[in-house]
Amino acid sequence: MHGHRPRTPETARSRRWFMNKALLAGGVAAMATMTGCSSDSADTASSSSSSSGSAAGGMPSGGPGGGGGGMGPGASQVKYADVKGVTTDGTVVEDLYSIHSADVSTDALVKAAQTFLDGLSTKERTSCVFDIDADEWTAWSNVDGYDRKGVRMGDLTEKQRNLGYALLGKALSADGLTRTRGIMKLNAFLGDSNGGNQKTLTEGHYFFTFMGTPSTTQPWGFQYEGHHVAINYFVLGDQVVMTPTFMGSEPTTGTYKGERITLFRPETTAGLAMIRSLTTAQRAEAVSSQSNGNEDMKAGAGQDNLKLGYEGLKGSDLTSAQQEKLLDLVGVYVGYLNEGHAEVKMTEVRKHLDDTYLYWMGETEDDSAFYYRVHSPVVLIEYDAQAPLFYKGDSSATPSASASSDAGGPGGGMGMGGGTPSQEHIHTIIRTPNGGDYGIDLLKLHLENDH
Repeated sequence: MHGHRPRTPETARSRRWFMNKALLAGGVAAMATMTGCSSDSADTASSSSSSSGSAAGGMPSGGPGGGGGGMGPGASQVKYADVKGVTTDGTVVEDLYSIHSADVSTDALVKAAQTFLDGLSTKERTSCVFDIDADEWTAWSNVDGYDRKGVRMGDLTEKQRNLGYALLGKALSADGLTRTRGIMKLNAFLGDSNGGNQKTLTEGHYFFTFMGTPSTTQPWGFQYEGHHVAINYFVLGDQVVMTPTFMGSEPTTGTYKGERITLFRPETTAGLAMIRSLTTAQRAEAVSSQSNGNEDMKAGAGQDNLKLGYEGLKGSDLTSAQQEKLLDLVGVYVGYLNEGHAEVKMTEVRKHLDDTYLYWMGETEDDSAFYYRVHSPVVLIEYDAQAPLFYKGDSSATPSASASSDAGGPGGGMGMGGGTPSQEHIHTIIRTPNGGDYGIDLLKLHLENDH
């Protein structure tokens, strides 16, 4: 045992959590009464103060977590031992996963993880290493001011950070690493757009935690987490599970330090290609509404035991060409995993293609704000275009009038339905239903058979 106490929902509820709850109860005035205005420390401040997470000018942190979009009001942490995973009715479909050789080496991944850990001080390493079945697995959130454990990238040396990026480079594909870094950079862009001096809205406010010890034979994993990114990565031998993985951004376009960044175009265009391939009759099955809500995501943080029935158009009702477009769509999300293990996952997805459902809300124009879901026994994907919380305007990093107003955030909605959803604020998630998330089913099989 590493001596870490499990993080309960009570201990994880930072001051920011109660600010969001106040918003739900009584609006911005209630938040102002409770907290007033405060400023964060600089990006180099110790991670021990990260729980405060307050933004300059009293700007709320990430909005409430309703609709499964973030760990906060309406969502709560599930203990690791109690995780069943996403199911349609509370009953786990058995025999979906097995321990076998994936024939994809994890040697380089293990070496990169060990090298990163070896580069940490004793104190840093102690702060980020947990048991393989620690509750820390499920204690993640996409909200910027969430109280996180682990080692914070902004508190590490450049050499240590580069070792962390090297680990991500082995775990993810090139596109996956570029996507992750792009989200981090646009998080800093967002902070700059709102005046800076906000510790949570920087490139550095992202955390590594490790469960177990990196090994080519024994189970282990890591979590990389911060605003709009939560990567859960489980490893057993040469098998890998990279779910749940949350990725999002606000805005989705911007120029940061001279680099033009555009995110979520593949997810957007692949989704549109899929829905546009349907006949009128098929669309009637797949599309539930011509408009989407502000927060439609169901399987976000704090929803590890979500019951979610199948909805929409079934894969068996698609033509072979349409099925390939559906696989292309899934492949965008799976493709952020390193190439070899992504191919293994796609093979698993193909086995259940006939039982895969496409569900859609919203219009289907190039610039439409829409929601879609792909759901099968072995994969759950959600894409959700949301209203602005912090950012409003073009991508010039110039604070808008609403961004600098006393109302607490741009767009007027703060994720609570007051703004208009757009492709400038997108949330996505991919999960492995029926006990697959966090590699839980594989770990159980390992413990039953090998110990």
